[in-house]
Amino acid sequence: MKRLVQAPNLALATLWADMLRHAGIDTSVQRAYASGIAGEIPPDQALPEVWVTDDARLDEARGLLDTLRHPPPRHWLCHACGETVDGPFEQCWNCGAPMPAAPRGAAGAEPPA
Repeated sequence: MKRLVQAPNLALATLWADMLRHAGIDTSVQRAYASGIAGEIPPDQALPEVWVTDDARLDEARGLLDTLRHPPPRHWLCHACGETVDGPFEQCWNCGAPMPAAPRGAAGAEPPA
């Protein structure tokens, strides 16, 4: 078992661990409740950590976590009003129309802008 990352808070540690588990990488959150003794120990020792159970999958987990923490920018064109929408929005800010579905077979692909 190897440490993957130290998280700034328990919510992010749990979210990252759950996302990695969903991708098939067994993980655990360590020091989940150590924040209660912060001040008695150095602050960096009280932060939660995400650990990967299978050492051989550590590099794969690092890559997935990097993708989770730094998603690619999204840009899409609203089919209803023609507005270009940037960012994580799934509705057009101008008219409220939903983001068009990605073309079949293009999982993660961006619709042309």
